[in-house]
Amino acid sequence: MKTSWRNASLVASAAVVLALTTACGQEGGTSSVGSQNVGATAAAGGYGGVGSGLGTETSPSASSTSIGQGNLGAQSASAGKLEVSANAELGKVLTDSNGLSLYRFDEDTAEPPKSNCDGTCATTWPPVPADDASAGAGIDKALLGEVTRTDGTKQLTIGGWPAYRYAKDTKAGDLTGQGVGGKWYALAPTGKKATLASLPGLSTRNDPNLGEIVVDKNGMTVYRFAKDKAWPEPVSNCTGACLEKWPVVGPVSANDTKDVQKKGLMSFTRSDGVKQQTVNCSPIYTFAGDKAAGDTNGQGVGGTWYAVRPNGDMVGISDK
Repeated sequence: MKTSWRNASLVASAAVVLALTTACGQEGGTSSVGSQNVGATAAAGGYGGVGSGLGTETSPSASSTSIGQGNLGAQSASAGKLEVSANAELGKVLTDSNGLSLYRFDEDTAEPPKSNCDGTCATTWPPVPADDASAGAGIDKALLGEVTRTDGTKQLTIGGWPAYRYAKDTKAGDLTGQGVGGKWYALAPTGKKATLASLPGLSTRNDPNLGEIVVDKNGMTVYRFAKDKAWPEPVSNCTGACLEKWPVVGPVSANDTKDVQKKGLMSFTRSDGVKQQTVNCSPIYTFAGDKAAGDTNGQGVGGTWYAVRPNGDMVGISDK
């Protein structure tokens, strides 16, 4: 019997639906958002503010020498002889002569060197003066330079990147500025971002409280928003001010991932025109309240934000 045009159309439509289901199918066995929140650290309500549910800030420290709480006089002092400090999570970190960690800002440029941190930004992130800075052991002095800021002062640069301290670092070895806002990172002696190893765009790590979770190229925990949609196509419902607290993860090539499920690993164009990565078709983000690689301060925030399993499930929601 010959297939009619109507039957052929139905077959074609079914094939399209099957293809969409295969690429961005519904999540099986997903419990309601009201399920127990494993590792929840914040009370419900809104998107969760930076600092919501944040624990005591602690960082590995090679020394307990106190610089003095809020001592901006010390923060604005000359760097002196730069040193290299070893950190268990970040490897080699550049510090000043007092052991205070030095940072770089993603909105700055190195070629040519330019600082885009002024005003209140420079109060929180005091620029490191270029005068009297010198290279200690393990630092190539040729990488040290300076840039003239908008106020006419000279700021130290490392490999072209303007160097800063963080006002909340109060003692040698503190790294409370690591990953702040998804834009501030500790400096390696080369001027690059300090990192123990070169991580893929997306990979996994075993968290002592949450188990195996997805992290980005900087080792920062990746999250999902329970109000987003994955099927029949990804939709992000985190917009406007929400994005200040939950920056989107940009597109990542499937070849630049490790131990993350390949099915549904894709990027999509958000309503604001920005491209965002997904895991199993669910949009993913980082949290501005996570200070350093390994932090999971976003887990359970607002009862809607959760770390992500390698298969795209939300930790504590899809684990039951």
